[in-house]
Amino acid sequence: MDGMRKSIHTKEHAVFVERLRKARADAELTQVEVAKKLGCTQSYISKIESGELRVDALGLQRLAKVYGKNIGYFVK
Repeated sequence: MDGMRKSIHTKEHAVFVERLRKARADAELTQVEVAKKLGCTQSYISKIESGELRVDALGLQRLAKVYGKNIGYFVK
């Protein structure tokens, strides 16, 4: 190996988390409000939006419902 590390953060993932943040802003919700609706912590939502944690398909489905968006909005 040449010493270069491959990032786990892809351009596509950066676009995805930006769309998550925009969808929350469009819904006029705070991270705290989203966390309450989903039964999780604000720090969990923050970590997803920062790209620190990845969300699975079911988690995305729940977020999309809270934000009033189609799942396709996040993965274009």
